[in-house]
Amino acid sequence: MYTILGIGELLWDMLPEGPQLGGAPANYTVMAGRLGDHAAVLSRIGKDDLGGKALDVLRPFPVDCGPLQVDPEQATGRVTVELEDGQASYTFHQPVAWDFLELTEPWLDLARGADAVCFGSLAQRSQQSRTTIHALVKAARPGCKRIFDVNLRPPFFNEGVVRESLKLASVMKMNDVEVPLVLRLLRLSSPDTSASHIHSPATTAELLMGANSLLGTFPNLTLVAITRGGEGSLLVGRTEWHEHPGVSIKVADTIGAGDAFTAAMTHYLLRGAPLSTLNEAGNRWGSFVASQSGAMPEISHETHLRISREIEG
Repeated sequence: MYTILGIGELLWDMLPEGPQLGGAPANYTVMAGRLGDHAAVLSRIGKDDLGGKALDVLRPFPVDCGPLQVDPEQATGRVTVELEDGQASYTFHQPVAWDFLELTEPWLDLARGADAVCFGSLAQRSQQSRTTIHALVKAARPGCKRIFDVNLRPPFFNEGVVRESLKLASVMKMNDVEVPLVLRLLRLSSPDTSASHIHSPATTAELLMGANSLLGTFPNLTLVAITRGGEGSLLVGRTEWHEHPGVSIKVADTIGAGDAFTAAMTHYLLRGAPLSTLNEAGNRWGSFVASQSGAMPEISHETHLRISREIEG
């Protein structure tokens, strides 16, 4: 069993139909635990009702909540989510507990023993949490997979956060809309990063060029993963690449789908699977979550077996 850490924000998605627990690191670790890994979420909650309810939600899942920090002053994180045609937009409240992640010896011990750590840009909006996250990633052993899930949420990112995170990462994951934004932010060559192109789908050739620019700029990177919503994903390594067409589903909402993709990709990456299997796993589990409401939907034993067979068969 591999040890996987999700570091960063734990928050409540305040949806029209009611609050649901989320945050990319929490979604990621819950899925990693469900796939059979030892998964722990390293975040911070408030000493309030929402913090207690977060623990109540997480405890039934195969995820280690022990490392969660409790802030005596700051509130548990919240984000107002608006859905339009299944696509989510977010308004993040601040400051909250996860803006004050504390670097502790128990967290450092977990990082030193981890096989994979996943971190994003949102939790780095505060200097304290950014310093803690970078220290944890640096503490991980050389063979640990360091996954930077870009997860850009305006206005909580800048060139420094993205550049310094990529210097630490061995794997980078983003969606196709984020590719031109990241390339422009880092002042890397791109076929077209004009404002009119940012929200239109990029071609495979454009995405490949962008991924190779990143691989050429950051020597520690070994893999760039680009998700394309219902159109699948593209994985680009240093010697090969693989494109997946996606899985046809009826979308309920996209909350947590990208995190499920990242967790499934990590699970098979740790087991030495080829890019084709990583892509299949990410798309199968990501599409399943997108076909359900919320980021942590119920997964029956039969569904788990079926998807595992589809991935490995």
